[in-house]
Amino acid sequence: IHPAAKIGEEILLDHATGVVIGETAVVGNRVSLMQGVTLGGSGKEIGDRHPKVAQGALIGASATILGNIKIGEGAMMAAGSLVLKDVPPHSMVAGIRQGWLGIHM
Repeated sequence: IHPAAKIGEEILLDHATGVVIGETAVVGNRVSLMQGVTLGGSGKEIGDRHPKVAQGALIGASATILGNIKIGEGAMMAAGSLVLKDVPPHSMVAGIRQGWLGIHM
């Protein structure tokens, strides 16, 4: 976890083994991060290059979220997902999110 990352209150790091949070990442309040989650850069951006996770999001085990993208309030990522595009609030995504593959709740 990079010391410059902005992390909110009431965060759940469930079995925090393998969690990676990049320098410009923002994690909102009441976010749940399971083991092996990566909030990293894509390697294609300069400056603000890590994900922004809104409050109440749940990120499943070994999910990878790359780039300066937004994860909406209350969104859920299934275990093992690869997320490369924004996720709308109160949505659920599974698999590889390069386009719209999620379920809006």
